[in-house]
Amino acid sequence: MAINNGALLNSVPASMQQTLSTNYIDFNQDMGWAQQYLPDLMEKEAEVFGPRTISGFLSQVGAEESMTADQVIWSEQGRLHLSYKGNVASTNAGADTGAGGTTPRITIESDIDETAGFTAATHGIRVNDTIIVSNSDGIFKCLVTVVNGANIDVAPYGATTLAANTTSNGTTILVYGSEFGKGDSYRAPAGTTNTTDSRGANEPTFTTFSNKPIIMKDYYEVSGSDTARIGWVEVASEEGQSGYLWYLKAEADTRARFTDYIEMAMLEGELNVAGSVADAATILPGSTAGAGNVGTEGLFAAIESRGNITTGVTGVSGNVDLAEFDAILAEFDKQGAIEENMLFVNRSTSLAIDDMLASMNSYGSGGTSYGVFDNEEDMALNLGFSGFRRGSYDFYKSDFRYLNDLATRGGINAANSANAIRGVIIPAGTSTVYDQMLGKNLKRPFLHVRYRASQTDNRKMKTWTTGSVGAATSALDAMQIHMLTERCLVTQGANNFMLMQ
Repeated sequence: MAINNGALLNSVPASMQQTLSTNYIDFNQDMGWAQQYLPDLMEKEAEVFGPRTISGFLSQVGAEESMTADQVIWSEQGRLHLSYKGNVASTNAGADTGAGGTTPRITIESDIDETAGFTAATHGIRVNDTIIVSNSDGIFKCLVTVVNGANIDVAPYGATTLAANTTSNGTTILVYGSEFGKGDSYRAPAGTTNTTDSRGANEPTFTTFSNKPIIMKDYYEVSGSDTARIGWVEVASEEGQSGYLWYLKAEADTRARFTDYIEMAMLEGELNVAGSVADAATILPGSTAGAGNVGTEGLFAAIESRGNITTGVTGVSGNVDLAEFDAILAEFDKQGAIEENMLFVNRSTSLAIDDMLASMNSYGSGGTSYGVFDNEEDMALNLGFSGFRRGSYDFYKSDFRYLNDLATRGGINAANSANAIRGVIIPAGTSTVYDQMLGKNLKRPFLHVRYRASQTDNRKMKTWTTGSVGAATSALDAMQIHMLTERCLVTQGANNFMLMQ
């Protein structure tokens, strides 16, 4: 099945910078003024695209907060339990000559999340810890006898010792407790070559992230003469303004477009990387060379770098089936296990989820019964679902207009389906983080916008008018309406987010 667009489809994508025949009605163009009868002019402009703005997404899932600095820095807690990746370097380390005989040696390579910058020698495993060692050879319970930097010697409790398994990060090590002898101190077991007090105390770890605001500007200009010109068509704006002055609509459209740009920049923004073309001091006035000095980290970039990505199920309609959600649940179990999550998806994914949920039902006897399960012959059939529960997780589904509209991400997705964004899963609720600026722990939504503001100037959404029209501020025979904002998005706990591609 295919849909063919009509030849006269209204597909003018956006405003133009010049006056064209499409910008006004010309009776001379088709019929001329010499015709016998006056045409019937429908004064009201038809709103054929419905609500054209896409803003409002961040207001649903986040909050806004002011700041006075050029950078926002926050810290996120590390994992509570000690779990690492590594390899069994040797089946006989030869380092422990105690009563237990020779002991295998494990080399720590990374933490469980394989975080960049992790120093293997600073892991938290200590002498007398009891650990689980898991790799392709099996699962083993062991007692830690020696800790020497990234190398730890262990004594398996079972009859089978550890075989050498040097696959990089192929072995998982989990601390599950400890064991000491009667009267024992925090020292290595008696009879071993390690006789120093090597246990030490573990300190909690945290990760620090940062983002920088960007300055966004735009303006609308109309000449003094045009502000007094009366049009034939009654125009209306997204903000409810209406009238016969065309510049009222143009100014309102410019403001609505700028408001959308604010939201789109918080979604699509990206920081420059070292060596990129944008990595130069001369790209923007006042900027300095270096990675992260141009741009800002938006929601999609934050999830791609610190969160999770699901690519769907190949060969399944809409790339969605229950197996994908089971995989998502398994990943969330590894992270914060936040019970309530919001799904913001495009149309095809939304319908695929509806079909997936409907397939869980027997369809009744001879008719469709999903959606509203007490359907009657004369009532409207509800074929959609607003949410569902799977395992211990609740998902609330909502269409994301930004991913559907042809003039926004919907057009990008249509042009490059291989890298299309189907939706995003955002955890509900708040996170507890340490705020470096305020110096204390705070609870905030996982997403919130920071904007520059002080007692002197609030740059959340700043608007001012210049020119000689109305309240004259200059000799310019025009009215200029300026808009400015300076803001960035803070994505806390990105490990709990999921980008659907």
